[in-house]
Amino acid sequence: MAILTVTNLDLFYGAFHALKAITMMIEEKKITAIIGPSGCGKSTLLRMFNRMNDTIENIRITGEVCLDGKNIYNMKTEREIDRLRRKVGMVFQRPNPFPLSIFENVAFGLRIHKKAKGQVLKEIVEASLKAVLLWDDLKHKLKTSSLRLTLEQQQRLCIARVLAVKPDVILLDEPCSSLDPIATRRIEELMIELKKQYTILLVTHNMQQAARISDDTGFMLLGKLIEFGQTSCIFTNPREKETVDYITGRYG
Repeated sequence: MAILTVTNLDLFYGAFHALKAITMMIEEKKITAIIGPSGCGKSTLLRMFNRMNDTIENIRITGEVCLDGKNIYNMKTEREIDRLRRKVGMVFQRPNPFPLSIFENVAFGLRIHKKAKGQVLKEIVEASLKAVLLWDDLKHKLKTSSLRLTLEQQQRLCIARVLAVKPDVILLDEPCSSLDPIATRRIEELMIELKKQYTILLVTHNMQQAARISDDTGFMLLGKLIEFGQTSCIFTNPREKETVDYITGRYG
């Protein structure tokens, strides 16, 4: 079942046409990968799903992005958009823990949104750290600065911070780009485990990563979604010449 649908989506930065007639459906509790060369619009598209592009001046958007059947670009109030961003959380390329303790990093969103306190807050922090497999290592270090963690642990912590506010969808913008191969494998294993409960949308430059862990894949080029479908089909029997050229390394 589709949790996110995009219909005839166009985005303009001033006169620049960045996203062109994007139409796609994101299935619930699957990993969907978006691949393509640098500058093709992957991250711009990812940011459409929780309206992070709203802060950019001179932007114009047409078409629809629907979450559970409701067009998120019809949302007008700060309360509606705030609720959207709790339901659709985002993790960035490079780990960005706050300069706070491990505990306060995970608790941050809950405190801001006044969603929990006291024992309930502690239980959610524990559950979130367990979900990203950090609890056993860090349960006696919760007052330690998050900046003392390894890069892999910091990225897991950032994912835990998103999980704490109970999202439906997790957006991952090249989450392994700053990690070594061993840490990358561990984060990939975590993503596969998390999709049992969450819908994951992943932007990656790493085609092998997309092939390994995603259920569906979209290939983008120059702001267009050239092809979208099951990952196995995209990588073994693509329909479009541009997709063939990209996955065989002829450009990009």
